[in-house]
Parts: sequence; C-alpha cells; structure tokens
Amino acid sequence: MESLWLALVQHPQLVYQLISLPFAFLFYMLTKLRCFTLTHRYLYLAVGGCVLASATMGSYSSIVLVPALSSALLAYALHPLDVHRWMLGIQMCWQTFWHLSIQYSEYWLHESSDSRLLLAVSALMLLTQRATSMSMDLQEGKVPPPLTGGGVLGRACAVLPYLSYSLYFPALLGGPLCSFAHFVHFVEQSAGSRPPSPLRVILSKTLSVGSLEWARRLLRDLLISYSPSLGCLGGLGQVLWVWTLSVALRMRYYSHWALSDCLNNAMGLGFSGCSQHGTPLWDGLSDGNPWMVEPSSRLSQYTRKWNRTTVTWLRRLIFQRYSTTPLALTFAFSAWWHGLHPGQVVGFMVWAASVQADYRIHNHLRPLVETKGKKLKLVYTCLSWVFTQLVIGCIMIVVEFRSVSSILLLCRMHACFFPLIYILTPLLMKWQ
Repeated sequence: MESLWLALVQHPQLVYQLISLPFAFLFYMLTKLRCFTLTHRYLYLAVGGCVLASATMGSYSSIVLVPALSSALLAYALHPLDVHRWMLGIQMCWQTFWHLSIQYSEYWLHESSDSRLLLAVSALMLLTQRATSMSMDLQEGKVPPPLTGGGVLGRACAVLPYLSYSLYFPALLGGPLCSFAHFVHFVEQSAGSRPPSPLRVILSKTLSVGSLEWARRLLRDLLISYSPSLGCLGGLGQVLWVWTLSVALRMRYYSHWALSDCLNNAMGLGFSGCSQHGTPLWDGLSDGNPWMVEPSSRLSQYTRKWNRTTVTWLRRLIFQRYSTTPLALTFAFSAWWHGLHPGQVVGFMVWAASVQADYRIHNHLRPLVETKGKKLKLVYTCLSWVFTQLVIGCIMIVVEFRSVSSILLLCRMHACFFPLIYILTPLLMKWQ
C-alpha cells in the first residue's frame, strides 16, 4: 500500500480524480432517482468543474475558467458557421501564451514551474479540445443552434449547456473527449434512459489503475538501479533500457486514461450496450488500454489506437480539412497544441515521418510476404512489432522530456538508429 500511495503522490492528477469519483457517481444516483431537473444536471456538472478547478489550481484556475466562459458565450452569440474559426483562434492564442510563459520560465529563467500552473495548462489543453469539438458540431449542424430565451434568465439557461460542457468535472483533468452532441444527448436523456449501475466497472478500472501504478513503480526502480552504469551498457543494453523507460512512461498514460474513463463511467457516460451474454459494456468512451494498443505490429496502427479520442479530434480538426500534406499538418498542429517544446517539435515531426514511412514499407513488403508462407509472415509480424515498439519508445522519450538535452542524450544511444532506419527504408527500397 505504501508503494501505491507514493506512486499516487508523484502523480497528483490521479489523486484529484479519485477524490472526484464519489461526486460523479452521486450525479448518476441523483439522476436515476429523478431528483434533478435538466437545469440542475447542467448546473451540477458545471459547478463541480468550477470547484475542482479552484481546489486543485488555486489562483491559476482563472486560466481555465475565463476561456470556458468565453467559449460558451461565443457558441451562444455567433452564427454556427462562424463560431469555429473564432473558437479555434482564441483558444489556441490563449493556450500558446501560457505554453510560451512556461518555456520562458524553464529555459530562460531556469525556474521550475508551479505544479498548479502545469495542471491548469493541462486542463486548458483539454478545454481547447472540447471548445473546438463544440464549435465543429455547431458548424456541421450536429446540434441545433441555441434558442434565445426571454429575459436574463432565459439567456442564461441557453448558455448553460455550453458552459457545462466546457467545465464538467469528470473531463476537467483528463479525457476522453466526448463530443458536444453526445454530451447534450446524454444529459438530456439521462433521466429517461438510464444505463445500468457502473459500480462493477468503477471497481474494475480502479483496480487496473492500482496495478498499472504498482508495475510502473517497479519499472522505475529497475531503471534507477541501472542508470549509474548506463554508459557502460552495450548497444543491446542501452536499447533495452530506452524501451523499458518508454514502457514506464506509457504506463502513466494508461493509468491516467483508465481512471478518466472510470470517472466518466461513474456519471453514466460511456455505456455502449450489452454483450451477447448480457454483460454491460462501458467501452463507448475510452482513450485506449495497453491490451488493445501495445500488440499493434504497425506504427500507423499503433498511432490510430494511441490516445484514441485525441486522434479522432485531430483527424476531424486538421487531417480531413486539408488536402495538401494533411499528415504533416496534423502532427505539426499536435506539436503546437502540446506546447512547442523542442523535444515535442522534433518528436512529432519524427513521428509523422515514421508513419509516412510505415505506409510505404508495409504497402511494399506485405504483398511479398503473404505469398511466402505462414512462418515468414510470423517473422515479418514480429520484426514489425519490435520496430514499432522501439520507434515509439524513442519518440515517447523525446516528447516527454521535451528539452534539447534529452534529444542530444538519446542521439548518443544506439536506440536512436531505429527511427532513422525506419524513415530511410522507403528511400532505400526506391533505389533498388
């Protein structure tokens, strides 16, 4: 229990979300008992978000609360066809200002940023997702435009769904991204069509979070024990160390996603029906789990499954709207959205080049391998999985540690050759 508690303390976001779980389940119970009107449901979620932001971010909560209110007012005041460009522009300018402020503090003043500021900017990134998703839903006619009510109270009630979606507390500190159209439908219909009790899935996902955090701590201790002798390790030893570090980093994401899914499930979001055996399924809203993502034997497949709702958002926001180099533009925007740290820019550009190379490599080799028998196909799949793991591992480390020094450190290790080989392979195949 002590090791688990230490792991949670080192990642306070998990603690804040765990504390929020009973309040999310309380929303489910009060809605099930028909104690809430529609306005009460919207208010409960919005006020919960305000309280959570104030309690966890302190004075930095204004970084999230101000743009949440402004996005709700924009959605209410502007024409549905005009709201998206204003929403995207204002949100990204505000977010970029705070990202650059953090970079100025870290790289120029050499000061560590306040943890509450980092948490507020992380929540701001998620708010940008929700705000732009809302504006795209309005632009595409997936939800009706707001009705203009009479008087101040009527206008406030018309703005309330937008404000509630921007601030609803189960998604304030973590995904997954729920579309505005789905959120509105859920809140409006939750008193009528009630999903089954989520208690079982809450317990299951909470236990999986504990298991992931325990395993991550074991990996961290293993990495620390080998760190002093890292320079003495051979090429294979360095590659294994880098891969293990990337697995530990990815475990943090998986535990965060599992708890975020659990928090949404606790309020009733994410129910997708029942299986053939009558078991309730709660996988309708998820960013991914290791059993679905890690077996991917292709880099492009891994990329589509990783942080799934964010990938869907980026695809809808950038990839589907531009015909010229959409892949590069999508990854470039992702680097901008993440903060434009040097490691993030390099990491996402390498990721884009690797995904492009992945399409070309497998389109060329797979037809040849499939005609050679099952054994060769198995070897090909295993080698492809190994390359996927090592390329993603290098990208993950550079993106997570963000600084130029982390890029230079990785470049001095043998593991850095794997992304380079992967990117250059299509060129070698073209020259043959």
